[in-house]
Amino acid sequence: MPPADYLRELFNLSGQVAVVIGGTGELCGAMAEGLAGAGAEVVLVGRNAEKASARLARLAALGGRAWFHPAEASSRAELEGLRDAVLQRSGRIDIVVNGAGINSATPFFDLTEEEFDRIVRVNLKSVFLGCQVFGRYLVDRGTGGAIINLGSMSGLAPLSRVFTYSATKSAVHNLSLNLAREWAPHRVRVNVLVPGFFPAEQNRKILTPERTARILDHTPMGRFGEARELIGATLLLASDRAGSFVTGTELVVDGGFHAMSL
Repeated sequence: MPPADYLRELFNLSGQVAVVIGGTGELCGAMAEGLAGAGAEVVLVGRNAEKASARLARLAALGGRAWFHPAEASSRAELEGLRDAVLQRSGRIDIVVNGAGINSATPFFDLTEEEFDRIVRVNLKSVFLGCQVFGRYLVDRGTGGAIINLGSMSGLAPLSRVFTYSATKSAVHNLSLNLAREWAPHRVRVNVLVPGFFPAEQNRKILTPERTARILDHTPMGRFGEARELIGATLLLASDRAGSFVTGTELVVDGGFHAMSL
């Protein structure tokens, strides 16, 4: 195969189906656009039909194929219904992004059990269920597949003021690496995409001017990331060609934040 053709094929997802849980949000929405741009049929999953419509319009403008399925990511029954709906309509599932998430800046002693349970349910239970429901399908199918779980810098090292968020993301990282080991013989790759600081709906309320200044001072590139800058990493982790030997990794996209100490 000529080099140019080979390079094009590395990230070609034509004929594949990607389920993007959290795809109505900003970061996973950009990831969905990248997957569609590479040729995959994309299923956006979320609870907000209005946000989904806006993202679907963008995908259509880019020439992508996509549709929306409403589902609660922390409900096994709804995820099983999602899986069945995708298989009935699209015939297969090859790529799964588990990206549902919420954040909170509540001081530790003020955290209620209700808030703690809500964050654990959305951030951790949804990933656990997504991996069980879709991982079972991919393992049983026997032809491989890719699961991308959305991690966080606070999953690598605790960040101030986001106690429950950090705890849940650390658990997502650990779960992902465990599953990568278990499912490698079945050619099902499980990886963690780790965004640095990207302004998004879930973290805007904690990005005070003081906190923003501290983050930027600790980021060698001196700026926040843009959602589109997650697309390249997404395609690497999604592609069975480009990422065929990549599993159990925590792929950091953070402008150098994690490389700073002093």
